[in-house]
Amino acid sequence: MTAYEAVPTIVITQLSRPSEATEAVRRELTACWTAVVNAGGAVIPMDCPLPPVSQAALSPAVERIAHGLSPSHSRLILATAEGTLAGWLLLRRELHPLAAHCGVVNHVQTDIHFRGLGVGAALMRGVQGIARDEMGLERLQLAVRSGLGLEEFYRKSGWAEVGRWPGALRVAPGDDRDEILMSLAL
Repeated sequence: MTAYEAVPTIVITQLSRPSEATEAVRRELTACWTAVVNAGGAVIPMDCPLPPVSQAALSPAVERIAHGLSPSHSRLILATAEGTLAGWLLLRRELHPLAAHCGVVNHVQTDIHFRGLGVGAALMRGVQGIARDEMGLERLQLAVRSGLGLEEFYRKSGWAEVGRWPGALRVAPGDDRDEILMSLAL
């Protein structure tokens, strides 16, 4: 996109039932996730190899997310631009009764072709409203990998760093990163 092209309008939608995550949506999520991981993104599922990854390696994680959707406990938040998936995240309610007022935000990602266009900020605004107004959540939490500048992005969206696990993430031999814990009161 050049400086003379208009920034696309970003539309936020949500999926809250497995049936809403159609095969086409799952393919788009998998393609986006693969591109993000291979471009250095920090969103790598536990059962996935380290990059480079294939769509086949990420497909089981997308299937688990889609099958786990539930209006009260788990929602996919999608950002589209001109009908194309531009980014997405997963919002989950904590299941334990002591923490059921809290939600966890996972897998935040912007398609590599839409970076720098406000997709991530739109997702952050959208997830806050859905969490508070539709799911009745009072607080959100997430964890990010240090060394990518992500903590500053989240701070601009109102999140606060509440702790770190020093050296918890080994990206490569000799490249250990902190896992930064962040929280947002709704």
